[in-house]
Amino acid sequence: MTSRENSKDQISTEQKISEMLQQSKILEAYLNDILAKESTVTRLITEAHLASEAIQELSTTNHEESLVPIGIGIYLKVTVPQVRNLFVNVGSGVTIERSKENTKNYVESKIKEFELALQQLQSQKEQIAVRMNQLQNDINVEMQKSQTPNS
Repeated sequence: MTSRENSKDQISTEQKISEMLQQSKILEAYLNDILAKESTVTRLITEAHLASEAIQELSTTNHEESLVPIGIGIYLKVTVPQVRNLFVNVGSGVTIERSKENTKNYVESKIKEFELALQQLQSQKEQIAVRMNQLQNDINVEMQKSQTPNS
């Protein structure tokens, strides 16, 4: 092999490695985005479970005292009347009144949606991890090829 062919092969190998490293960086950014979304969905699931429990615990008797959080660990003592209906934000600033049971069903359906979204994110995360491992292995192979002197 001539030195010119060796030089072309070296450039081609370096170009392959560079492209694979770029793909790896893109996948890493995508993985970080998925991790952020996964964290958000997990928080929403927790919040929805807490809302479901709170709805379940709402008193059917008249005037029960309760503490309402107003922020940073501060609570307001209030008297809660008998709860028959709740107000549900359905998006775009629209809030509708729903019965307690209907609201609980709504929350449960949202939990199912969030759990499905979480499963999809976890699946995507696994696929990206597999692809990143493949890329790393390919990069290692190309690096070894470039370091091995041609006979």
